Amino acid sequence: MKRQKPFSRIVFGGASALAITLSAPALAQETTPETTPPAAAQPANSDSDLKLGSITVTATRREESAQDVPMAIQAFSEDTLNQLNINSVEDLTTVVPGFSVSQSYQGVPTYTLRGIGFNTINLSATSTVGTYVDEVAYPYPFMNSGPVFDVSRVEVLKGPQGTLFGRNTTAGLINVVTNKPVDEFQAMAKAEVGNYDTWNLEGMVNLPISETVQARFAIRSENSDKGWQRSMSRPDEDRGTVDKLGFRAALALQPTDKLDVNLSYNGWINKSDTIAAQGIGLTPSTDPTFIVPGTSGPSSTAGFNAPGLIAFLQNNRPSSSKDADWVPYNVRSQTIGGVPGMTDDNKEDSTFHAFRAGINYTFDNDLTLVSLTGYNKLEREAILDFSGAPYQILNQDIDGEIKSFSQELRLEGQTDRINWLVGAYYGKDETVDTNRTMLRDNANSNFISTAAYLLTVNPAALGFDPATVGPLVAFVNRDPETGLPYTAAELLNSFQTYRDSGDFETTTQSIFANIDWEITPEFSLTTGLRYTEDKQNYTGCSADVNGSMQPNVNVFNRVFFTGIYGLSAPPPALQENGCNTYDVATNTFGPVTSSTKEDNVSWRIVGNWTPRDNMLLFASVTQGYKSASTPVNAASKSEQNAPATQEGLLAYEVGMKAQFFNQRLQSNSSFFFYDYEDKQVASFFPDPIYRALSRLQNVPKSEAYGFETELTWLINENLTAMGGVTLLQTEIKEFDTSDSFGLPTSRAGDPFLYSPETSLSLALLYDRPVTDRYGLRGSLSGRWQSDSTAGNPDDPLYDIDSYGVLNGSIGLYTLNDTWEFSIWGQNLTDEYYTQQVTTNANVVVRYGSKPRTYGAALTYRF
Repeated sequence: MKRQKPFSRIVFGGASALAITLSAPALAQETTPETTPPAAAQPANSDSDLKLGSITVTATRREESAQDVPMAIQAFSEDTLNQLNINSVEDLTTVVPGFSVSQSYQGVPTYTLRGIGFNTINLSATSTVGTYVDEVAYPYPFMNSGPVFDVSRVEVLKGPQGTLFGRNTTAGLINVVTNKPVDEFQAMAKAEVGNYDTWNLEGMVNLPISETVQARFAIRSENSDKGWQRSMSRPDEDRGTVDKLGFRAALALQPTDKLDVNLSYNGWINKSDTIAAQGIGLTPSTDPTFIVPGTSGPSSTAGFNAPGLIAFLQNNRPSSSKDADWVPYNVRSQTIGGVPGMTDDNKEDSTFHAFRAGINYTFDNDLTLVSLTGYNKLEREAILDFSGAPYQILNQDIDGEIKSFSQELRLEGQTDRINWLVGAYYGKDETVDTNRTMLRDNANSNFISTAAYLLTVNPAALGFDPATVGPLVAFVNRDPETGLPYTAAELLNSFQTYRDSGDFETTTQSIFANIDWEITPEFSLTTGLRYTEDKQNYTGCSADVNGSMQPNVNVFNRVFFTGIYGLSAPPPALQENGCNTYDVATNTFGPVTSSTKEDNVSWRIVGNWTPRDNMLLFASVTQGYKSASTPVNAASKSEQNAPATQEGLLAYEVGMKAQFFNQRLQSNSSFFFYDYEDKQVASFFPDPIYRALSRLQNVPKSEAYGFETELTWLINENLTAMGGVTLLQTEIKEFDTSDSFGLPTSRAGDPFLYSPETSLSLALLYDRPVTDRYGLRGSLSGRWQSDSTAGNPDDPLYDIDSYGVLNGSIGLYTLNDTWEFSIWGQNLTDEYYTQQVTTNANVVVRYGSKPRTYGAALTYRF
């Protein structure tokens, strides 16, 4: 059932929160400007002296208080991140309502912010939520797979970010700001132990080499030697071990008082287990109880399920995060019909290297020239099994590489009433994204291979007249390498494996300008503009592996293509290891190529009004874009690998940032409305052979709107509360497409994926001295979200039920900050919830949450 728009709930809820907030000044004490450094709270002799500090951010590419930035932004300091045990981008979901992370079956994270996301499996796909480390773009989400450590702060900017940051994004961005080298010696060592045989180590040393040179080194390893998933059919087998190592080196130089140079290297290595899926049902085309629309019975594919699969799914419904299953190693490693199995473990073998060079030069007239150079290299190899059952439904061998270069130059200046900057940006990415898929127990591939065999021995079983189709079958039933007819064993053992590949060369270049105009002391105007040109060249296909695809493609596909398209001759035979993606226009199998070139103008206009101290009211209109995207599909036909064009989002937002009660209560609230054009989504198109084939498609019109509020309350000098609420409504307005059977359908009225209508966060931070030498600090944080969908909202298999997660920590430390001992727990209530639901074309699978984890940590600072 499609959800009804909760417009009145959003308006009433938002208006009530604003009314309460706006009434606060009448009750509040007179405030004074805060001049002390930002902190969670400043020591004071009485409650009346307590004030919330402010975090300095660079959301506008210059340092200023987060409370002075006219946009929805959440920023978290190093102390807060440590206290809440946030060690990854995914952990931010606990404290950022409206932000969610799901993991595709290929292990690539999908970020969604305020309902705006791009649900794709591909390593090569960019995200609607941009990620940056020290202002250098990490444009591909998998680049964030390493640990987050030794950071100064994390900033989450909401809404389109096209005018100031180099890579256009429609949802927002996350900027991780690392600790820079400083001019004093510092060192830290930390050790953690926990359940699942967890042991994590972290260290940092900062060296003042001279008065003008400083260096900083940091490292973190994360290890769990026991998996948190267990096989439901083989209880002695587990999955989920962790083996990650992150490292960083930074060098700061000040050759003159006008020149600053910052060089850094970030890297990580990931050799962790890949996560297993939980089988929860069959797809409609393989479910014998599902009646195909327009017919009186199930799909013919339903009779080709692996023996025992249906009974397994019926009798082994997962009831815990730990429940999962996968094909036994001795089965998937076998060579069958001359096709080798997959012999490596279900693990990652991935590395990432990132180099950054930042140069700031200040001229005598106070103009500043900034150069920012970045180079990232990601290499990934992985073995995945998302069968969700102890059968070889679908295994993949992933192999990918991304080289990403960026260069930004900008000139900044200011006068008494104007802050301005102009700049140019260039980026170039070279990407190779490949995977080999194994389908030995897959109902769809077994149906096709059997049909290919029947064509050669009994075409009448498939509805063909033997006298008519017989000569064509005899002509195509030839191995092109030997010239001999395919044997029954070769036909029946075909379609075991194939390889999908995509080679990309992407460039983006832009020029931009941003000006803050002070019209009056109370009112200012921000204007931003960026012109961007994006190019992408693509070559890719699905290909045969050592002859596995040849028998079924050369017999089954060629016969059907010839008859369906009325060809005078069948397409040329597929050669061993050649591309088996078919192009109707040329009547050939071969690689698919495309070249896209698009440009756009992103812009932003913001009015800022400060009616009194510690209050900012703003209204903005922002136009943002996300560049075109080309999929790496299991492509039978060339249309499957056609690009989806750029998407655009026009965002309207009004908000307020204010502090009350002598700066002890901080309230940031906003209403937003997104007018969304050409949203990129995964969809289907009809095919006369396979019923429906996957592709990317643009949704012409959709929208999202909602209300957000975030409160921070300094209850007393020891206790701080932080909370947030996001009320959201998303809806596709126009989208005529095809369903999984290739039948016409309209998705108008459907909500966006992974977009709960309500999400809440709450954190309590406690810190106080208990003696003249020791202090006690603790935290309790939680997130709750309402139900959402991961696919068809009318299919309950794709429902993501509402859930809540609770985390906590408590620690004892010395007041001189020499050492700290703490214990922590994540998902304390052991909540079992769904992070993602998808299908492998045979089994519907979901990925469950990680169960309760806990541990203890000892930190020592030198």
